[in-house]
Amino acid sequence: MSYRTILFAVEERVGTITFNRPDKLNALNSEMLREIKEILTEIKTNSEIRALILTGAGRAFIAGADIQVFTRMDPLSAREFVRSAHEVAFQMEDLDVPVIAAVNGYALGGGLEMVLACDLIFAADTARFGQPEVNLGFCPGFGATQRLPRAIGKVRAKDLVLTGRTIEAPEALASGLVSRVFPAAALLEETQKVARSLAEKGRVALAGAKHAVDRGFDADLRTGCTLEIQAFSLCFASPDAREGAAAFLEKRPPKFE
Repeated sequence: MSYRTILFAVEERVGTITFNRPDKLNALNSEMLREIKEILTEIKTNSEIRALILTGAGRAFIAGADIQVFTRMDPLSAREFVRSAHEVAFQMEDLDVPVIAAVNGYALGGGLEMVLACDLIFAADTARFGQPEVNLGFCPGFGATQRLPRAIGKVRAKDLVLTGRTIEAPEALASGLVSRVFPAAALLEETQKVARSLAEKGRVALAGAKHAVDRGFDADLRTGCTLEIQAFSLCFASPDAREGAAAFLEKRPPKFE
């Protein structure tokens, strides 16, 4: 299937979505959101894909939403636009495979909000992050007011959301917004190494760990631990758990199915 605003490739059980509007700094519009939804739906049912990378073509990951669209919006069309973006973010979180953001450049506004829906966030040392919506007369609408405080804390999140300032990769790393920073030329290669290593692990184990962390994060401790118990026990519905234990005892690499 061909797409107009994104590229999609699968290699060694790792899928890569590349946002591909470099002349617009990969600005999000309705067409791009629709195409991302289509790919995520395909990945959801494709058992061969074990990890997913998101990155951008050119100088940006996603430099925000396409502002030209906003000049024609009324409250109803604005609600439908942001609702579509929220659906994409929840789709990414609901995937059973790990989703890695390889932030190659600007991740601003809706771009940072897409990043926040990923499981792992890696950045080039030239990347920049921010929520500049207030500078344009509106507030974030793709999830930043909710996911950003959960990621870096309320005080730091308000600093970005209310001032509209941008931060560079070192500050993003120090705040906990990203987990690793690489030289720009090495970002994709290093991200692919991690993705391939994830693809070699048991799919059920990864899904259980991912969803237990995500769904237990806002729950009380007892509820969260109950989710973990369920995730752990369901791992034994797959032969991977027995294979992993046997491989450890036999001092050999596991062969997960």
